[in-house]
Amino acid sequence: MGPLAGRRPRVILALETSCDDTCAAVLEGATVRASVISSQGIHDRYGGVVPEVASRHHLELVNAVVDDALRRADATLDDVGLVAVTRGPGLVGALLVGLQSAKALAAARRLPLAPVDHLHGHVAATFLEPDPFEPPFLCLVASGGHTLLADVRDPGGFEVVGQTLDDAAGEAFDKGARLLGLPYPGGPALERLAAGGNPGAFEFPVARGLPGLDFSFSGLKTALLYRLRDLGETAAREHRADLAAGYQHAIVEALALRVERALETTGHERLAVGGGVAANGALRRRLAGLAPAVAIPAPALCTDNAAMIGAAARHVPALAWPEYLSLDAYATGERGL
Repeated sequence: MGPLAGRRPRVILALETSCDDTCAAVLEGATVRASVISSQGIHDRYGGVVPEVASRHHLELVNAVVDDALRRADATLDDVGLVAVTRGPGLVGALLVGLQSAKALAAARRLPLAPVDHLHGHVAATFLEPDPFEPPFLCLVASGGHTLLADVRDPGGFEVVGQTLDDAAGEAFDKGARLLGLPYPGGPALERLAAGGNPGAFEFPVARGLPGLDFSFSGLKTALLYRLRDLGETAAREHRADLAAGYQHAIVEALALRVERALETTGHERLAVGGGVAANGALRRRLAGLAPAVAIPAPALCTDNAAMIGAAARHVPALAWPEYLSLDAYATGERGL
């Protein structure tokens, strides 16, 4: 049996387990009836996500999260017409928990299954009610694992026109936070510290001379490391808020400058932003005026969630039972069946 392209079931059950958040959502069209995100809250002791630990916790949580999403949506599995799931990229062990769970849920009722690319999900978060933002537009996706610029002409996909050459923006936030002695997850902690600092007190590199639309953040992390070393432990502790503010400013400017260049290159006058870094208040303020129309989802739809996976599933081919039983996850890139 071939893909069920064009089929648009009334109710979608979506799962997302690409990293350390176990997520499920129930959608009806572009309306999110329920979205549940269970953050594992254990990786802070390690200073980052441990893949094996994340996978084991997904196994423990996924059924309860699905049940909770259905309960909040006042729905049952009998109401579901399509199961959607993140296939990649991400941590393979974590992805496989969600993928196998989705297969089981779909196969038990002979339902179709829509495999979704995680990055497409971040783009598709802007398609959701109450203020759906339809293509064409330029989309910045910035998260802990990915930073890219997407030329979105059709809701079913996108073309990457720029991406990071080394660290992702969210990774730069987390590494900078670790250097400043802040807890994991580092991005929110660094933003809170930066709120009390002066972004002009310390200058950090923005990689302005980098050609094209690609990003680079590795030099920024190194600059912070050297600045802390030169200041010494006591002075660095006294100026932590200023250091955080300057470091955050450099990340935000690096993203904003590439977005401005990409808007000129692609000719787009509409900008969307997705990914966990899009929850950063300084970035949201900086990007808000870069285009005549700017869409940045609510913070809960910027970080990993299953609602965005359901949104993307409405625009990709669904596979019929039993074709999806052989479906595999992928860590990077996109693979065939």
